[in-house]
Amino acid sequence: MGTANAPESADWPEPQPLVAKFEPEPYPIEALPDTIRKAVEEVQGFTKAPIAMVASSALAAVSLAIQAHGDVKRADKLSGPISLFLLTIADSGERKSTCDGFFTKAIRDYEAVQAEKTKPELKDYAAKAEAWEAKRGGIKDKIRQLAKGSKPTAEQESALLALENDKPKPRRIPRLLYVDATPQALAYALAHQWPSGGVVSAEGGIVFGSHGMKQDSVMQNLTTLNQLWDGSSLTIDRRTSVSFTVRGARLTVALQVQEPTLREFFTRSGVLARGTGFLARFLVAWPESTQGFRLFAEAPENWPNLAAFNQRIAAILDQQAPTDADGALTPPMLTLTTEAKAAWVEYHDEIERGLASGGELFDVRDVASKSADNAARLGALFQLFEGAGGAIGKTAFEGASRIAAWHLNESRRFFGELALPAELANAARLDSWLLEYCRRERTHIVPTQRVQQYGPAGLRGKAAIEAAIRDLEELGRARLVKEGRRKEIKVNPALAKVAK
Repeated sequence: MGTANAPESADWPEPQPLVAKFEPEPYPIEALPDTIRKAVEEVQGFTKAPIAMVASSALAAVSLAIQAHGDVKRADKLSGPISLFLLTIADSGERKSTCDGFFTKAIRDYEAVQAEKTKPELKDYAAKAEAWEAKRGGIKDKIRQLAKGSKPTAEQESALLALENDKPKPRRIPRLLYVDATPQALAYALAHQWPSGGVVSAEGGIVFGSHGMKQDSVMQNLTTLNQLWDGSSLTIDRRTSVSFTVRGARLTVALQVQEPTLREFFTRSGVLARGTGFLARFLVAWPESTQGFRLFAEAPENWPNLAAFNQRIAAILDQQAPTDADGALTPPMLTLTTEAKAAWVEYHDEIERGLASGGELFDVRDVASKSADNAARLGALFQLFEGAGGAIGKTAFEGASRIAAWHLNESRRFFGELALPAELANAARLDSWLLEYCRRERTHIVPTQRVQQYGPAGLRGKAAIEAAIRDLEELGRARLVKEGRRKEIKVNPALAKVAK
């Protein structure tokens, strides 16, 4: 390590690259449709949360509101839902709950209105159900009495069968938002309560660390979530209660999870999380933290852009979701215009070439293989949100493909560093944080106290920082300088892009 006597102008070696490290790219905010983009910028301007996190909150609301109203056909034999799975990897305190609250307001208001409207029907159902149970109990009692006397019960059995066919059915009340439901509980709600729903939570550890994701049940639950993303019918077999089938359901998932929790999930689930394609379905974001730089600002009196966003969400929710007689969704199929189809094929083929052995996407081929599907889903959501109608246009798809490509790069960053040995992964995470700090503050000197306060999760302790710095020093990227009791980290100016 460096010492207090190391001169400021000491020569630095040529910095060596960190293995499997990919630089983050700016979030392509301009690729979002105008109404969504303006709302995202307005919310980000107040919350000062990472822009990718804010955008993911908006896209989650769009997916949840629209997923019941369309499927997308990419090509012959290639069609499916337009629902999104989104995953933001970030520390607690990044204000995802706040962002989610802004963008899901219209959805929560819709749920409240529907619950209030159906109160009389629920009372009516409760009365009918109680009367039905009383009749059923009476018939069964009569059958028992007759059977004891060896008398015929055919008439009562026929009445019981007729009564079973006349059992009151509860009114389906739209419930769209869930926070901590297990995959099986979600499947039950989609089958019996409302066929369109979403898990939107800033505590993704509830999902990734829940009892539903323990070793003995992880395979079943990952498969359940995969099938819901695919839009497949699935049967849930139960040992202690009645089994059921989920058909024509749509699910949005939008979670924030801390990096250590996600790493632990991978360790616990072994290869299942990636081998089953579970994480491949997610649009991953791994933004730099903005904590420590969010100076107080009064909330604006008016939110015109957010209001426009929520008005559009409300208008979509007010449209009747298409269902069959059994309550399963029957969304209309959206297609791509000729120009949009050509753009989709180009995007698909570019990714496919990267999947080859030695290709830039080879190590994340599970994620990359779903990217064209996610791009088509985003394109359909953009088209329907804008109310354009008809086939998905080239403009909508090109914006969608840019968003999908950005998320693919985020997956490359995360999974690339996840594959590193723990100690080198820590060095890579600290390196990213230091470079972002230096560029923002226009310096190449970082007080260790700043790292201890605001650095990456799991890398704020003295021992962890010093271990990571040792790895960075070997690569000529940073060094620790001690001056009395004060410690500073000096970053190679060639990386920080500032003068010595």
